[in-house]
Amino acid sequence: MENLPQGISILFIGTIFLTIFLFAKATPSRFITVAFLLAWTIVFIALGKLDVFSDTTVMPPRFIFMMGPAILVMILFFATKKGRSVIDRMDIKALTLVHVVRLPVEIVLFLLAVHKTIPELLTFEGRNFDIIMGITAYPMAWWIFTRGGSRKLLLAWNILGLVLLFNVVIHGVLSLPFPFQQFAFEQPNVAMLHSPYLLLPGLIVPVVMFSHFATIRLLLRK
Repeated sequence: MENLPQGISILFIGTIFLTIFLFAKATPSRFITVAFLLAWTIVFIALGKLDVFSDTTVMPPRFIFMMGPAILVMILFFATKKGRSVIDRMDIKALTLVHVVRLPVEIVLFLLAVHKTIPELLTFEGRNFDIIMGITAYPMAWWIFTRGGSRKLLLAWNILGLVLLFNVVIHGVLSLPFPFQQFAFEQPNVAMLHSPYLLLPGLIVPVVMFSHFATIRLLLRK
């Protein structure tokens, strides 16, 4: 990982800050959201520097503690009355624009594949079609919220986004160099076990997933 060009890390770190900024704009308490996500980022980078997640011999895999806490937080928001009240005050347009980050993410993944730290199947040249959401996020927000487009189209777009997201997450997890690995034995997914790229499954993916589920809830309620 030390041999990767510094520009890739800079681009990815910029994507992290963009994710935090765009998601915070969608929340009713922007300062608290930014503070929480920045603290989350610092903790994960520190754990990555200590190689907490890179040991592939430990069972159960420590990778589950990368996405596990974020998923638990997400469940708490949707399962509790207070959490749902926060979601119901979120801005749908801002939640839609969060998905812009999926475009630079795909560029980073492509560069990581070029430098042999993730398999090609996790890029838009392989089985990852998530770039569609990054490209269409801004036009979708413009069409729905400026031109008065159908909310049903936005609902369908979010459902498609979840399908594409789960597709790449499943392939990413099953490409990790653990005993359960099913894909990419010639080039496992090693980048996601190291800083700063562990923040893709540790922060960006949960934020994107939460944005989809929150938008779907808001659309169905209205």
